[in-house]
Amino acid sequence: MNPNPRQLLLLQHLRAYSSCTLEELAVRLNVTVQTVRRDVQRLAEAGLLARFHGGARVPNSTTENIAYRQRESLNAEGKRRIARSVAQAVPNDCSLLINIGTTTEAIARALLQHTGLRVITNNINVAAILSRNERCEVIVAGGVVRPRDNGIVGEATVDFIRQFEVDIALIGISGIQEDGSLRDYDYREVKVSQAIIEHAREVWLAADASKFNRRAMVRVGYLGQIHRLFTDEAPPAPFPDVLARAHVRCDVS
Repeated sequence: MNPNPRQLLLLQHLRAYSSCTLEELAVRLNVTVQTVRRDVQRLAEAGLLARFHGGARVPNSTTENIAYRQRESLNAEGKRRIARSVAQAVPNDCSLLINIGTTTEAIARALLQHTGLRVITNNINVAAILSRNERCEVIVAGGVVRPRDNGIVGEATVDFIRQFEVDIALIGISGIQEDGSLRDYDYREVKVSQAIIEHAREVWLAADASKFNRRAMVRVGYLGQIHRLFTDEAPPAPFPDVLARAHVRCDVS
């Protein structure tokens, strides 16, 4: 499904409070309980939240991400805004490392008018998008292709990434915790993302508002390793203070 603005707001409330009753959500959204019940039903069927009697909560799995097609449509407009903001900041004639994620794929689309880019990626979708730009060179990492999202992972991928030193790493993430840790689900993907962070002069994180306080099992790194964060909404408390302590520039689009 492609959640509408009201449903996206409902999901944001759940991420902020972990769980809410239908009545609480109705008051916060200024709609009827019947409307909330229908929204919760649809979002639960899409795997974006979990229902309980009289309310809803965020999915409690820290081990498995939601499906690629659901992630692709979730907050698609916010990801497009982030992508445009990142593309405006990326100069022509520079080198980039781009990792797996639907937000980084949106960034790839926004970079189609750039010239002189040299892009190394472990995301086949990113490579396919940017290969349409004849004024850029795209280098695809070797490794194991993950069928569910065309991501390339594994030790061979890590070894490949370690050959490079690029100007900017453009990375997505599954979750950002209050302790400043960056989280993801697949250990093999995390190892590649860590190599990408280590082999870039600057690291730019692209994460929509749903990623704040989202839980995931594996630690990729910390905000202190990030130079710029691009997001679509002002981060909720306590993240402004967390970002300030980590000296991360936050760009809200």
